Amino acid sequence: MGRRSLTLSTLVLAFIGACALPASTAFGRIAMNGGGTNDWMRVDTPPPANLIASVRPGSVVELRGRPFGRVLERLGSTTPFGSPRALGIVTTRRGRWLAVTDPTLGNGRLGWIDARAGGVHYSRTRLELEVDLSSRTLVVRRDGTTVRRFSVGVGRPGSPTPTGRFAVTDKLDGPAYSAYYGCCILALSATQPNLPAGWTGGNRIAIHGTLSPGDFGRAVSAGCVHAPDAELRYLMRTVPLGTPVVIRA
Repeated sequence: MGRRSLTLSTLVLAFIGACALPASTAFGRIAMNGGGTNDWMRVDTPPPANLIASVRPGSVVELRGRPFGRVLERLGSTTPFGSPRALGIVTTRRGRWLAVTDPTLGNGRLGWIDARAGGVHYSRTRLELEVDLSSRTLVVRRDGTTVRRFSVGVGRPGSPTPTGRFAVTDKLDGPAYSAYYGCCILALSATQPNLPAGWTGGNRIAIHGTLSPGDFGRAVSAGCVHAPDAELRYLMRTVPLGTPVVIRA
């Protein structure tokens, strides 16, 4: 099976899955420890605003169910879609353990990676995306200030867009998958638990385009957020992988 088949079978562009993770942005300080090849980052709780851990090329990080707990998954440096793997950090524990969201966990669960184990490098973003399902709008914020707002389509009854805090995992070319997805796809670290009957597209969640401009401001999708191509191009240019995405009812 080729890569295209893999991605089509694993991507449900149903936008932003559910979880009850914290939606607030935290601030703190970062200190690098050591001085050799095994340097690790101590992240004092709470973490800096919108901290991102990216897996280094050739490295594998272990995702655990809790600090010092059993390994749930081993994550390489690229996603199933071929993007560099960037994990949005939700919170920390003991300045060493980093809690992240990942599609392999399912909605509402955090995985923990050990900063001391290495294999990742760190960056920050001042940006955060928020989708308000009641007003059917997507807001882009920088340092908490709204810089862009636009109308979107959201999940219809029976396959609603789930709520919670997630992160952007991939930025993909829409036409490479289908004209239905418009110009662009921003896949998220969430899955759709309420797939429509007969749906065969997989269960991943994303923000993507649409062939129907009448979707905006309405509850019409299988859970995805449908956005205008012009706004998607802005997000593709501006939003780094690992950027937090908060979905509110």
